Amino acid sequence: MRQCILLLMAKKTQELDRILIKGAREHNLKNIDLEIPKWKFVVITGVSGSGKSSLAIDTLFAEGQRRYVESLSSYARQFLGQMEKPKFDTIRGIAPTIAIEQKAASRNPRSTVGTITEIHDYLRVLYARIGTQYCFKCGKEVGRGDPARMVEQLLELPEGTQLLLLAPLVENRKGEHRELLEELGKEGVARVRIDGLVLELENVQALSRNKKHNIEAVVDRLVIRGDAEFRARLTDSVETALRMGNGNLVAHIVGREDLRMSEAKSCCGVAYPALEPTLFSFNSPLGMCPECHGLGSVLTMDEARIVPDPELSLRQGAVVPWRNYFLTGDEDPAGSWGGDQLKAMEKQWGIDFDLPWKRLPKAQRERLLYGGKDLKLRVQHHGKSHSGTFTIGYEGLVPTLLRRYRQTQSEEMKTYYSKFLSSRACTACQGARLRPE
Repeated sequence: MRQCILLLMAKKTQELDRILIKGAREHNLKNIDLEIPKWKFVVITGVSGSGKSSLAIDTLFAEGQRRYVESLSSYARQFLGQMEKPKFDTIRGIAPTIAIEQKAASRNPRSTVGTITEIHDYLRVLYARIGTQYCFKCGKEVGRGDPARMVEQLLELPEGTQLLLLAPLVENRKGEHRELLEELGKEGVARVRIDGLVLELENVQALSRNKKHNIEAVVDRLVIRGDAEFRARLTDSVETALRMGNGNLVAHIVGREDLRMSEAKSCCGVAYPALEPTLFSFNSPLGMCPECHGLGSVLTMDEARIVPDPELSLRQGAVVPWRNYFLTGDEDPAGSWGGDQLKAMEKQWGIDFDLPWKRLPKAQRERLLYGGKDLKLRVQHHGKSHSGTFTIGYEGLVPTLLRRYRQTQSEEMKTYYSKFLSSRACTACQGARLRPE
C-alpha cells in the first residue's frame, strides 16, 4: 500500500514535459490552444500581425514573470509592483521566464551580445548564487585558509625581501571615511595605504567623497629572515592583520606586487572573495582583468608595422623609426644621441647592420626590439649639451615607442606613434576579460 501511495505522489508532482496553453486571447489572439515542448529550441513564426509577440512576450513571458513575482515575499513585491495577468483560460507547465529582446548594436568596446541583451546579468547572478569556486592554479576546490600556512608561504620568499603586512578595511567604496581613519588613530595605527599610496595617518587629508577608495592599515614592515625570532614576529603580525581585516590580509612585496590571503577562502596563496555578481562583470573593477581593464584586448606596438619589409637590412631602413638615423650619403648612423646608441649596438653586440632583417639571429632581433631588464649599453656621444661615454640601460624599441606614445602631449607625435599600434588579445586573460580568480 505504501509503494502505491508513493508512486501516485511521484506521478502527481512530476514536471510536465511541455507547456499547455488554452484559450489565449491577449491582443489579437483568438482563443488559441497550443502545446509547446520543453527542452527544445522553438521558433514562433508568421506574417506581421499574426500574434507572434502577443503569444511569446505578452502571454508566456508575462505570465511566467507574474507567477515568479507572486512567489516572492510581500516585502520584495512592493518594490516590483503589481503585474497584470494576461488573458487566457489556463497555462500549465510554465516556469519563471526571461526575455532577450532585440536592441540596437552599440559601438561601446565594453558591450557584447550578452551585455546588450542583458543575458549577461542573469548569468552573473547564476554563477554567483550556485557556483563552486575552484583554484585557477591547481584546479582544486577552494577551501579555508590557515594562518600557519600563510606564514610558511611568506617565509618561502627570498631572504632580504621587504614586506608590508596590510589589513584591508575598505575596498572600492566611495566616501571620506573620516570615522574609520579616526578609529585607526585611536587604535595606535601609524600608517595606512590609501589607493596604493602609503601615508602617515596624521598626514592623511580629506578623501574625495565621490571617488571609490581602497584603505588598508599597515600592520608591520618586515625584511624576510629565517630565524625563529622573525618567525614569531611574522606569525603575530599575520594574526593581527587577519583580525583587523576580518579574515583577510594583503602582503605587499615592496616594489613588486600584492599577495592577497584569506581565512575564509584561500588556495595556493591566493585569497578568493565571496561570490558576488559583480565579480563576473568585466565592467566592474572587482571583476575585470587588471591588464586589459576588461576590454579583452590591448593596444601594443606591432612588430610587422615597425619592420614592414624584413628583406631590408638595418642600414637600408628595415626598422622604420630608425630610418632617419641612416644618412643617404654617409651610412654611418652616428651623430645624434639615438644614432650613437645604434653605433654602440653594432659594435658591442656584434649585430650586422648590412644583413637583411629576417636573416638576423632571432636573439639579436629580440634584443633590439624588446631589450632586457639588466641590458646595458656603453654609448660614446659628443653633443652640444653633453659629451663623454655613458652606460645606459636599454629597454628596447617596442617598450620605448609604447612609453612615448603614452607620455607625449603632442598630437603630432601621438599620430606618428599610433602608426605602429595594433590591437591584440590580452595575454593575461586570453580575451576572456575577467581576472583569473
